[in-house]
Amino acid sequence: MGRRTIHVVSVFLLFAVFAIGPAAGPVYAADRVAVIGKALQSVVSVLPLWPGQPQGGGADIPAGAAPEGTGVVLDGAGHIATALHVVERSLSVSVRLPDGRILPAALIAGDLATDIAVLKINAVLPAFEEAGQAQVGQSVCAIGNAFGFDLSVTCGIVSATRRTGMGFNAIEDFVQTDAAMNPGSSGGALIDDEGRLVGMLSAIITKESDADAGFNLAVSQGLLRRVTGDLIAAGKVDRSISGIGFAGLSFKQRADGTGVLVRTIRAGGAGDAAGLRQGDIVQWIDGRRIDRPTDAMTALYLRRPGEAAEIAFKRQGNEMSTRLVLNGLTQ
Repeated sequence: MGRRTIHVVSVFLLFAVFAIGPAAGPVYAADRVAVIGKALQSVVSVLPLWPGQPQGGGADIPAGAAPEGTGVVLDGAGHIATALHVVERSLSVSVRLPDGRILPAALIAGDLATDIAVLKINAVLPAFEEAGQAQVGQSVCAIGNAFGFDLSVTCGIVSATRRTGMGFNAIEDFVQTDAAMNPGSSGGALIDDEGRLVGMLSAIITKESDADAGFNLAVSQGLLRRVTGDLIAAGKVDRSISGIGFAGLSFKQRADGTGVLVRTIRAGGAGDAAGLRQGDIVQWIDGRRIDRPTDAMTALYLRRPGEAAEIAFKRQGNEMSTRLVLNGLTQ
């Protein structure tokens, strides 16, 4: 795993994450132990065999990389979600179950745009219940195979939600947390106080090293469900097309409110059919505030072809709304 520079910070992909976070108060300690103990049964360590490396990696693994990763159980049919960057170069993949067994895994499919992949094993493990929309300030714990030392847990809070434009993937919908992550954590689970899945651990942002700096990112449970559902059903993501080109607003335009500018409209496309025009300012999509073009791209990616997105926008200062029915790639 190499380094990518975003302005003054270096970005490190994870491959796995955690440690032990601050202890809960005595009233909640037993409950937290029980919740985490149950959640650990739905997380596995992912062991890719990389070209030119022994199983588990070797001494020349790049700085900031880990020879192992993590995965979360999606269903009772043996499907496991992980980060694509953990397995995309692998010759083969195995997984280490919570009880210590190591089984072969098949790579079903991956989505480069979101860095999400689906594996399948011949075993039945309990799947996570999905959490609702993450809320800033709520308590969360991260479960991952940090540095390849098997599963461990760290805890913290949700620091921010709906992070896009972070520079990792073409489509991003990250939950930010200060729960510690380290190389090896990618593909792990971010869970709430009830053990429900908030997101899949993905990346950290830090400065001079790959050590945790408290700025950690997990793919949102909503985006994870959208992508893995398609990968399991069809082996690829059924992408929707809006026919709209977006651009950011100038500082002067932002004085009147947030949003993104409709820069181009493809004739006959979904945006055209919805009545949007060049120069409109899109402010909300499906109740999601839009501050930058990547926010709009993610909000529309969450919709499949044929589904409708509710758009709130401004035209020459007037507030308006429309329903945009997304097209597919062949339309």
